[in-house]
Amino acid sequence: MSQIAFIGGGNMATAIIGGLIRQGEVTANAIRVSDPGEQQRQNLAQSFGVQTFADNLEAVSEADLVILAVKPQMMKTVLEPLQATLSARQPLIISIAAGITLANLEKWSGCRNLVRCMPNTPALLGVGATGMVASEAVEIEQRTLADRLMQATGITVWLKSEQEIDAVTALSGSGPAYFFLLIEAMIESGVKLGLSEETSRQLALQTALGAGQMAANADVGPAELRRRVTSPGGTTERAIFTFEGAHLRDIVDAAMQAANDRAGELNRLLGD
Repeated sequence: MSQIAFIGGGNMATAIIGGLIRQGEVTANAIRVSDPGEQQRQNLAQSFGVQTFADNLEAVSEADLVILAVKPQMMKTVLEPLQATLSARQPLIISIAAGITLANLEKWSGCRNLVRCMPNTPALLGVGATGMVASEAVEIEQRTLADRLMQATGITVWLKSEQEIDAVTALSGSGPAYFFLLIEAMIESGVKLGLSEETSRQLALQTALGAGQMAANADVGPAELRRRVTSPGGTTERAIFTFEGAHLRDIVDAAMQAANDRAGELNRLLGD
């Protein structure tokens, strides 16, 4: 890979850097990271051997690829002082900040080669899911480069249009929290049924892990997997009937619609 600069050295940037180095995609001396926190810079340098900077301009001055890993509300403030340099160099810019559109990224950075990503927190463990969309100026080689970079944290999916980013936010971006909530509820119910909290927690976590791995590795869809473990007249069927009677699907649909709508609202607010 080319010279890479990260603006922001937080959890997601750390996950990407670790994945790239672990997979041998890039050497540490090709990575430059800027972050305002001295302790964070020290941690990155010690953990990965990358070059770190307190000044964003120093980090991007020679970069062919820039990853924007700052908080969305800070994006405009971070990019505008870099605009002259970025506009002149025209690096490929990859943003992992939620709610910042391609149009605003171009306006604030002066760059045309832009990729917007929506990763999720399991990327920290290398099992993330990232939705990606590119500006029209991005060439095939640059898309491939962006794809390789984000695959260091899990799977990647290219979207047909930027409008789909909000749906990705509602599905996989916010999705881990939905599963955490279900696990939390299952643990609490297990305790009510007489299990110790530790036993209930262990069983719920392992069940979630096992179900996820089965679904990911199966040659059939989730509906068929569910059918196979739902014996007529059995305990699982009774539980499924209860879920369906409470309109679980409608609840999930309403929740994801709410997340989708909020993502759109944030896009508009952050673009002001």
